[in-house]
Amino acid sequence: MPLFDTDTDVMTDARLDLLTTGPGAGHGLTEALLPPVDELPVVASRPEEAGRRVRDELLLDGNAQLNLATFTTTWMEPQARQLMAETAQKNLADRAEYRRITAMEERCVRMLARLWHAPHPEQVRGCATTGSSEAALLGGLALKRRWQARRRAKGQDTGRPNIVMGANVQVCWKKFANYFDVEPRYVPMQPGRYHLTDHALTAYCDDRTIGVVAVLGSTFDGSYEPVADICLALDGYRAATGTDIPVHVDGASGALVAPFLDPGLLWDFQLDRIASINTSGHKYGHVFPGLGWALWRDAAALPDDLVFEVDYLGGRSPSFTLNFSRPAAHVVAQYYTFLRYGHEGLRDLALRCRATARALAARIEDLAPYQLITDGSQLPAFAFRLTPGTTGFTVFDVSELMRARGWQLPAYAFPAPCQDIRVLRVVVRAGFTTELARLFLADLTQVTQYLRTRGADAVPSLPEPSAAT
Repeated sequence: MPLFDTDTDVMTDARLDLLTTGPGAGHGLTEALLPPVDELPVVASRPEEAGRRVRDELLLDGNAQLNLATFTTTWMEPQARQLMAETAQKNLADRAEYRRITAMEERCVRMLARLWHAPHPEQVRGCATTGSSEAALLGGLALKRRWQARRRAKGQDTGRPNIVMGANVQVCWKKFANYFDVEPRYVPMQPGRYHLTDHALTAYCDDRTIGVVAVLGSTFDGSYEPVADICLALDGYRAATGTDIPVHVDGASGALVAPFLDPGLLWDFQLDRIASINTSGHKYGHVFPGLGWALWRDAAALPDDLVFEVDYLGGRSPSFTLNFSRPAAHVVAQYYTFLRYGHEGLRDLALRCRATARALAARIEDLAPYQLITDGSQLPAFAFRLTPGTTGFTVFDVSELMRARGWQLPAYAFPAPCQDIRVLRVVVRAGFTTELARLFLADLTQVTQYLRTRGADAVPSLPEPSAAT
């Protein structure tokens, strides 16, 4: 069959049809010339054609297995993936229609309540969210409403309050303060102290403080904040001032690691001062994004005016999330994960991740010119920097060249006054095997040797993406 009509040089209809529907579809001349689409097409296209175009473009994205920047899950068992596919169309907000999924959510809350040593698990209130960010916003909002209620009961004003946290908090807490008109009081880092501790904490507190945020697993370096010491400092503050300040634990990552690997660590509802805890099911809960969990110690910790009774989907059900419609598939996957692994299996997964992180950190510590900030002994994540005085290249150059080899290795500066400390961070998750760790270390070694020999001038300057992409 001729490609072009010999008289008109126009592609024949038959050949055009073959190129767009036959075995070689997607590789014909017409397909190759189609630009990216940034407005609605005039006409519909075949599902195979649209799917192929999207899939082809996605090939240019990074490999999620090689993403050492994210804490979120990038690997799940086929059975869990299948359950998510089978329930993708179900809306978690429609509780009357999907009663079994609602029951699964409630069971997951009770499992977490017991895992986090709630004195009365049956009294814990909790819910699934779209991630730890939403869960953190809910936790902060409950702290604010409780503070306002206490002030009103005493006839005091309820003007703008404040919340105290370390400068290392995840951006969701900055959003909380901004969105809900709360003054953020950041306890700054100091050299050698890169998260909130009990030492400088109370200097930032007063009678307008709605709560303190303690982070179990800092995104900056994977370290745990000393939650028990923070609570003890606030006990002393109450004795000295009469002001009782509750604590919210942001356990986005650590709340599903510490119970299995650090059972003697005091950080959860065993401490009376802990009002609420959030975690990410889509981090070390081993569920794809996005799933979070928010739990409150009891009904008193979650003000009733934050709970809405909804009946227009059939039946009556409480709703206390910022979002309404959201995927039920993630809750199903979380329930599967809890059933599948149990305490022993989740401990084994966390232990493997920590062992890999510690082994990799130890090898990097021996690789000049790097210096560890943390070593993976808390979260299965660690940060490292160039030894002070290193010249010729920066951590950003290392990150760029590692990206060229497929690895997403983040480089960033710590907050002021430690902004001169610039680090690289590795997060180890399920699916990051010892073989991948070996390959990563080999690539990092080669990149480092290359930069030490040739310097930053050897790093290609990548052009900005064009408007078309």
